[in-house]
Amino acid sequence: MPRRIVSMAAAGLLLLATGCGAADMTVQSSPFAAAEGSKTVTLSQQSWVGAQANTAVAKYLLEHELGYRVDTVQVDEVPAWDALSQGRVDAIMEDWGHPEQEQRYIEDKGLITRGGDVGVTGHIGWYVPTYFAKAHPDVTDWRNLDKYADQLRTAESGGKGQLLDGSPSYVTNDKALVKNLKLDYQVVFAGSEAAQITQIKQFAKEKKPFLTYWYKPQWLFEKVPMTEVKLPAYKEGCDADPDKVACAYPHTPLQKFLNTDFAQNGGEAAALLKNFHWSEEHQNEVSLMIADQKLSPDEAAEKWVKANEPIWRKWLPKK
Repeated sequence: MPRRIVSMAAAGLLLLATGCGAADMTVQSSPFAAAEGSKTVTLSQQSWVGAQANTAVAKYLLEHELGYRVDTVQVDEVPAWDALSQGRVDAIMEDWGHPEQEQRYIEDKGLITRGGDVGVTGHIGWYVPTYFAKAHPDVTDWRNLDKYADQLRTAESGGKGQLLDGSPSYVTNDKALVKNLKLDYQVVFAGSEAAQITQIKQFAKEKKPFLTYWYKPQWLFEKVPMTEVKLPAYKEGCDADPDKVACAYPHTPLQKFLNTDFAQNGGEAAALLKNFHWSEEHQNEVSLMIADQKLSPDEAAEKWVKANEPIWRKWLPKK
């Protein structure tokens, strides 16, 4: 997810429900984006399942309530900002904080417009399984992590303890944190959110200890309870230099962003996306259907929409 709060790894695309991969927007741009006079909308699709839940529900409502044709384009986090500024996509439905892009495209050039809060607060951190934290309570303090490095060593971690990350395409401070906190750990990338989830589930099935980079909101906590390791407290600006960062990730209200022309001239579609605002509970409900129950995003969205009309009805533009 973000440069500030994103280490998520949040958040690469070109994968179905949770994976990631780079997309070349000069090749993959949607033919529907910014099509003047046409009732079409193109949404940037982030790779992590929480963002997919947002997009799926927004897409369903745009299509079934407002009669739009909706296209989704998968692209990594930072390139998505470039695509949005160029009108190749109309909206990003979940961003974990990219200050450099915000300054360039919103403040300096005016090509992108803020679309408001998603309604969900994101937080990245380091986590151990709760069963391990209960057996070793002091592991939840970063200063005691080296004590458990041997137990957390894997074949991939080069004789050090393993800190499991997701996709290398996500913005993360973890390598700098390990270095600056002088920890006997190696960051190992699973490759995608989906691969990371698979590894976490396997560790949990075997009741093995693990240390992983993870984030909230995320449906996996319901399946594998995890306890956060306390890093040095976050203070504004402590992560300004990515090479010197030695503090925890912040808590960040997740944001939507719209192409400025679309925000001004996108009619009912732009209004609905600006009004889109739900809770962590609702996002996790849809995420769980997609990632764990294996419903397609469209199926999950339809099921949620049919059960929650009082919530989404408020998002529709007033006639």
